[in-house]
Parts: sequence; C-alpha cells; structure tokens
Amino acid sequence: MPDPLREDIRLLGGLLGTILRETGGQSLLDDVERLRELTIQAYGGDAEALDAADELVGSFSLDRADQVARAFTCYFHLANLAEEYHRVRVLRQREQEAGDASAILEESIPQAFTQLAEEVGREEALRRLQEIEFRPVLTAHPTEARRRAVSRAVRRIADTLAERDTLRPGGQSLAEIDRRLLAEIDILWRTSPIRAAKPTVLDEVKSAVGVFDATMFETFPDVYRRLDDWLLGEDAGRAEPLARPFVRLGTWIGGDRDGNPNVTAEVTRQAAALAAEHALVALEEQTRTVGRKLTVSQEDTPASPALLTLWNRQRQLSEELTAAAASESPHEPHRAVLLVVASRVAATRRRDADLGYAGPEQLEADLTCVQDSLVEAGAPRAAYGDLQRLIWQVQTFGFHLAELEVRQHSQVHAAALEEIAEHGPNGPELSDRTREVLDTFRALGAVQRRYGIRAARRYIVSFTQAPEHLAAVYQLAEAAFDDPADVPVIDAIPLFETFADLEGSVEILEAMLEMPQVQARLEANGRRVEVMLGYSDSSKDVGPVAATLALHKAQSRIAEWARRHDITLTLFHGRGGALGRGGGPANRAVLAQPPHSVDGRFKLTEQGEVILARYGDPVIAARHIEQVAAATLLASAPSVEKRNAEATERFTDLAAELDVTSRERFHALVKAEGFPQWFAQVTPLEEVGLLPIGSRPAKRGLSVNSLDDLRAIPWVFSWSQARINLAGWYGLGTALKAFAESHADGLDVLQAAHREWPLFSTLLDNVEMSLAKTDERIAAKYLALGDRDDLAEQVLTELRLTREWVLKVTGNPWPLAGRRVLGRAVQLRSPYVDALSLLQVRALRALRTDGASEAEAAGAPSSGRIVGGATTSTVTADDVTAGRGKVTSSRERWQHLLLLTVNGVSAGLQNTG
Repeated sequence: MPDPLREDIRLLGGLLGTILRETGGQSLLDDVERLRELTIQAYGGDAEALDAADELVGSFSLDRADQVARAFTCYFHLANLAEEYHRVRVLRQREQEAGDASAILEESIPQAFTQLAEEVGREEALRRLQEIEFRPVLTAHPTEARRRAVSRAVRRIADTLAERDTLRPGGQSLAEIDRRLLAEIDILWRTSPIRAAKPTVLDEVKSAVGVFDATMFETFPDVYRRLDDWLLGEDAGRAEPLARPFVRLGTWIGGDRDGNPNVTAEVTRQAAALAAEHALVALEEQTRTVGRKLTVSQEDTPASPALLTLWNRQRQLSEELTAAAASESPHEPHRAVLLVVASRVAATRRRDADLGYAGPEQLEADLTCVQDSLVEAGAPRAAYGDLQRLIWQVQTFGFHLAELEVRQHSQVHAAALEEIAEHGPNGPELSDRTREVLDTFRALGAVQRRYGIRAARRYIVSFTQAPEHLAAVYQLAEAAFDDPADVPVIDAIPLFETFADLEGSVEILEAMLEMPQVQARLEANGRRVEVMLGYSDSSKDVGPVAATLALHKAQSRIAEWARRHDITLTLFHGRGGALGRGGGPANRAVLAQPPHSVDGRFKLTEQGEVILARYGDPVIAARHIEQVAAATLLASAPSVEKRNAEATERFTDLAAELDVTSRERFHALVKAEGFPQWFAQVTPLEEVGLLPIGSRPAKRGLSVNSLDDLRAIPWVFSWSQARINLAGWYGLGTALKAFAESHADGLDVLQAAHREWPLFSTLLDNVEMSLAKTDERIAAKYLALGDRDDLAEQVLTELRLTREWVLKVTGNPWPLAGRRVLGRAVQLRSPYVDALSLLQVRALRALRTDGASEAEAAGAPSSGRIVGGATTSTVTADDVTAGRGKVTSSRERWQHLLLLTVNGVSAGLQNTG
C-alpha cells in the first residue's frame, strides 16, 4: 500500500477507535479489535483463529453485535474515502509530472487520437473524434445500500481529509483539522446506517440530480476544455474550438416502470420537471457569472451588427430588463446582452412564456451571437474562454439535464392492446394498469412539449421477443391521443435480455424495418437505430460465460445487420456494477467489442453505487469520462478491429465449447429440483428484499419458488453477500478443464486466447476480481445454512475448479496477482469483510432455525437504542414503508442485525450489485 494511503487509513482508523471508546467504552473497542485480529489471523490460513472469531461473534449480545457491525461498516466507509482521495491525489500528481497541455497521459483521449491518426491520418481521426458519443444512463437499481445521510457525512470527512493534506503555513493547525475529523466521524458513527423507509422515486431523482449539481455540470466541460487545449496547442483559447461536446446524459429514474408500480405517469412528469429545474438554475447562474465578468467596452471591443440586432430584439421583449442591464453595463454591450440572456433563462424556469426561451437551441443561438461578435471585434480569448464553456454546457445538458427514457415490459403492452381492442382507448372498462400505460404516452407528449424532443423520446421494451412487441409501442402511442398531431416522437428500442432473445435479435430487427413508423423515424433521424442488450438477465439465464459469448455473438450479428441496411447503430449496454451483471472496467470492455459494434458510439447504464463511485468526485469523474471516450474512439481503429476480428475467428471453436460446457454446468445447478428454495436459505435473498434501499420491488411478483421472475439485481447481490459471487464465475472452471483435457494443446490454446483475444482476457480478468472477493471458508458457512449438501458441494467444487484453472490460464499465483494495487487492496479488506460475514451468518442461522429467542437477545433495551446514539429501525416490509422505527421483537432485532451487515459487506466489497 502506498505510504500516503496507509497513513490516511491509520489516521482515520485511529480516530474511529477514539469515537468507539468515547461512546461505547473500552470494552467495545476491545471487542472490535479482538475480532479484527482473529479474522486477520484466519485470513492468513489459521483455521483455529476462524473458529475463535466465530465463537467470539457468538458470544456477543445483540446490542454488542449491532455495535460491532456498525463499527466495521464505519471503518469501510473511511477506508473507501481514503482510497478515493488517494486516487485523486495520484491523478493530480500524474498531471503535474506530465507538465504542459501537450503531454499525453495513458488511457487518455490524446493517446487514443494519436494512435488513430497514425493509422487513418489526422484529418480522418479528427472527424471521428468530433463525432464520438458517450451516453451514460443513470439508473436507480437498489445496489447503493448506503443512506444519503451517510454519503453526505462521508463526503464531509473526505473534504476535511483533503484540507489536512494541503495544510499551508498560517492556515488551520493539524490539531484543529483532527478535531473536525473527530467531530465528523462521531456524526457518521451516530447516524443510523439503515433508512427508516424506502426512498420514493422522486427521492432517487433528487439523488441523481445532486450528483449533477456537485460534479457533472462543471466536470463535463472541463473534459472538453482539456481536450481542446491539447488539440489546439499554442492556439488554445484564441482559436475556434476543435473539441465537440460528446457526453449526453440519460436517465431511467422516473421513467423505468418495468416491474415498479411506483413509477407512474405523474411521477414521470415530476421527474422531468425536477431535472429541468436543476439544469435551468445552473445555466442561469453560469450565464450571469459569465456576463458579469465580460466587462469589455464598446470602444475597444465594438458590438457587431448581429449583436446590436439581438439587443434590439431583447428591448422589444422587455424594456425593463434591458434598461437594468444597460444601467449595470454602461458602454459594455456584450455584458448587457448576456445579463438579459440570464434573465430569460430564469424566465424559462418560471415558465414565463413572454420572456422565456422556447428551447435550448434559441439560448445557444444567442450565446453564439455574442461569441461571434467578440471574435469580429478582435477578442477571441473572451469569446472562447468562459463563454465557450457555457455553450458546451448548453449543448450537453439542454434544458432537460438528462434524457428521460421510459421502459416497460412487452407483456404489459400486449395486455393493454387486448383491452383497448375490446373496449376502446377511452372505455370505462379499461383496467387501471392499461389507463396508466396510455397516460405514460401522454406524459411523454407533455415532457416533449415543455422541454423539447431531446428530453424524452426513447422507449425501451423489456423482453422484446417478437416484432409485435415494438409495433405495440407505436400503436399504444397513437391510441393515447385523439389528434394524431399530438402523438409524441418516439423511438422504440428493443431490449434483448435472455439467451433466446439474443439469438433471435436480428430477425426481429429485420421485421422492425418494415414498420411504417420506424421508416418515418429513419428518414427523420438520419437512419439511426438503437438496440439494448441485457447483461443481467442473460447471465442469470445461462450463466456468466455463455452470456458473455452470446452477447458478443449478438453484437457481431447486429452490427453486420446495421451495415447491410446502412444504419447508424448504437448498442446500449445494460451493465451493472457487479461482475455478474456486466461490471468491470468500462474502457476495457469497449476495446473488446466486435468490429463495427462501437463505431464511435458507446452507451451504458450507470447503476446504483457505481454512480457515486464514478461521478461523485470531479477528478475521478473526469478520468472515467476520458478513459471511456478514449476507448470509444480507439475501438474503431483498424488495428483494434483487425485484432478483435482475427481473434474471434481464431478462437471460434474454443468459444463454442466453453459456451456449451459452461451452460450445461450452470443449468445442472440452477435447474436442480429445490434450487430456488435452497438459494433463499443460504443467502440473505429475502432479507435483501426487506432492505429499504430502492423504490423497486426485488421481484416481479413471484415467490422464491421460481427464479424466472427474480430480478437479476438481488440474484447477484445475494450471492455477493454470501461471499460466493457465483453469478460472476460459475461454470467457467468446468469449461476450461474440459477444453484443456479434450485437446492435446488445450492449455496452450487457452493461454494464447488470454494473450490475444480481448474478450476472453477481459472475461478472465473480471473472474479473477470476482474470485478475489470470494472466500471458500466463509462461503461454506453460508452453504451450511441449507439442507442440500449435494448443491453446496457442487458450488464449492466448481469454485475450486474455477480458481485452479483460471490461475493456470493466466499464469498468476493467486487472483489479481498481476494487478498489484487492486489485489493488495482486496487482500487488506477481506479480513474486515469476514468479520461482518460472521455476524451475518449468525443472524441468518438464528432466523433460519427459529433460534431468535428472547434469551439470545438478552441485554437489549426495549427502546431499541444502542450505545453510539443510533436508533434501530423496523425491518418488515410494511413497517419500513410506513416509516416506523422501533424494533421490539427478537426476530426483528435479528433481522436488523442482518441488514446492518448487508450495509457493511456492501461497503467492504464495493461492486456488489
């Protein structure tokens, strides 16, 4: 571990120890330290230490178990923020060492551009650079187990730690900084880690726009500016920018109603309005700031005729506004015009039709007029400085901030059409669900009229399994309106999720092209089509290996279909944070895509805890955007496409064998009789459903008697909590072993594939990450909760096999040995996660064996209050929703302990869902 990071973690850990001693007494700190020491010894291979740790956990009263769980969780929050801050420190140090703007950093857009220019020429490389698109889509999947109150406390501690790192003479003393750190850690400790109630959809919207306020609005143009400075060199700031804004933010929060009854048409309208409010407030403030700084005089920087015309139009709109601006800006026409522009943005937010802008295009035109006038007057630095940054912000965010995308299940549409065919679109006999479907299209129309077509036009159809499922979207949109002119602009986007859906995708797309509504959209949008691929359900359907290969094959076929029909294709990757849901480094995934499947456009979901991890800090956010954009640009380089195409062709037989063998092994487990019930026994599946971490239900309505309708999120989340991570690797070990032993040169072929085939090497690297966070000793304790030794042995055998063969193929002595920093970080965290896992197993054991007796809960005060000030919260689904916060029964207290550990393990493992 780097010394600065080690020092930060020691500092924060020591301060946490002080708080534990102050609030819980020396005995609490002693219990935490004893458990920590035992799990560290156990992780080093001491089996007796693991037994001793388990025995110590079993000796805790429920009050003490709660306290210890919260202590380890607090530690992980502090360790996480220290690691995040160290990443920022390293990134800043690299930039300082790199020197001027002409330097090229690793995995940067300049590096990708330089390589591409060597292959296709600078002019062609610049054309491609100016056309790239990166579309992150924020989703509210419930994998962020951390409360917003906890997140805010963590951010304050991180900010204070940064202050400590940059102390200057004459500033605050170390003692004062440490006092503030102690105060903030004390608040973190006393803040209940479990929400009192499930968040509403609008709460989730507020969380997302909070990230926009904190980082995105300023960070995105920072990335463009950095790129432009490099492209222009000495001309930077005084020549027309070469960089084009390439990030387009999307969101499902407030639009994704598939299986979430809490997302209604009214909620969709409110979500759009809330996002627009934040965008317009930010644009108003920025415009006013830029305007007030633009104090160039008419004498030195005369207004162009176009600017004077604009000023006259503004006077016609409001003599009052222009008089005030002129008074504030005597002989400063550019400043005066911009101040009126700012007031018009404010009027747009207030919905003042007389003064407001009809759309962001009008605002951009006014800003461009000011910019052109400055250039004509010989002031290019004023034109291409802060004003250019503002123009980039308008182009990036518009008035809507993020495009709101709607998603609904194909079967819901089919049922609605049946009802409408029988009763008509306005019939009183229509069910509430069908009325809601029609109201959704009316909400889309309202959002488009208010904020423009860019604000909401994409409509994703879950489980698209026939062309009719796409046609249904257009039919329902037409049925929702009496006047055809009122029908909103819609692009129906198929979502292919299961293995069978991926196999049949091209046939459905061929039929889609025959639809008149699609033909009209192709003519209007320049023959652009978007197709979404589901990583989560395909992995749950056939296992992680077969799903990865099926997705790759489907992308190749869809890309070939698009080229055949002269379609500009965007593939939308429905990836989660966890490896079982397509997680892992996004930039490496981009470079492993099949030829022509990227072509300068990359779109993916940013889910749950990933949003804060990637966009919560401006430095890390800028780095993430740059890495993905660089990979998106480089993916279409001839050398990259040639490498991927040749490797795919060379290893076709290997892929086919891995596909069949891994799928058979996966199905032998998940299709075994009684598997769903056993899965619910040996993982905290049901309890995860009780955790108030998201507005969406964990299941689409079925019980654990069936996995078919279990959402992929709790499937992955539950296995990671049980320290098995089965969703990320199961079936791979058997497949690798079978291939190696059935071919004379099998292992050589596998090792060559790891070196030469990006898809395969990315798969194995991600599996290594998954295995590094898996612990067979702890996993065995979870599996022992079930009554199926045969299934438990299958899982443990496959775990050992996968570990053995992945290491044989990669040549590493242990998982992540080739990624020293990451591997060391996982090793250092694991013993602390083990402590929480032992507490979780104890709670599960009590709940599974009806052992939650009053005697076991001895010492628990009836108020539910524990040392440290946090109050326990209710854990039954109804009580959580109602917001009641008092736990009285022993069973509820065991559930409460379990949910505390779920929070802690999530913080420790990080990419859990």
